[in-house]
Amino acid sequence: MAFESSDTIIEAPSALMSAKILIAGGFGVGKTTMVSSISEVPPLRTEELLTDAGAAVDDLTGVGLKTTTTVALDFGRITIDPDLVVYLFGTPGQDRFWFLWDELSRGALGAVVLTDPRRLDTSFAAIDYFERRHVPFVVGVNCFDDGPVYTTDEIRNALDLEPGLPIQLCDARRRDSTKQLLLTLVEHLMTQHCPR
Repeated sequence: MAFESSDTIIEAPSALMSAKILIAGGFGVGKTTMVSSISEVPPLRTEELLTDAGAAVDDLTGVGLKTTTTVALDFGRITIDPDLVVYLFGTPGQDRFWFLWDELSRGALGAVVLTDPRRLDTSFAAIDYFERRHVPFVVGVNCFDDGPVYTTDEIRNALDLEPGLPIQLCDARRRDSTKQLLLTLVEHLMTQHCPR
């Protein structure tokens, strides 16, 4: 919109819109990697080294050679166009840090629940969290090189997911794969709010 005065035309600043999306899931499923793969700015990470003291509290089964863990959040940003910015918030995966989820999820449009096919049972808590709060989400199956390969129907049955809930195989290390997963979430959000 432009305003005219007798001498000049002044452009009104455009209203910047923002959207918040959570990247959630169990410990070691690839949330930090996913945020890092797509953020246009160096992501903010709150990672700390895993310690022997934490090993007594955290289940490290199946996380391979992982040496760090997110203790608060991961943060990234994607500019869709000059008027729309998407903020990504990666949640901590360990149970002892889940008190942060309520704050992180406040104002979120939706979420990606990232799963590890080697440890599907670590996904139940995140799925339950979003279902109970009626936060729309999609499931991304992070296909690790050494992991089993399942069909989306097998994942749906194993996680007891609703028939229409989108499930997508992905590689959280790859920008294009993360982008496609986020687009799947946006399409899901649109069908939730604008049914045909």
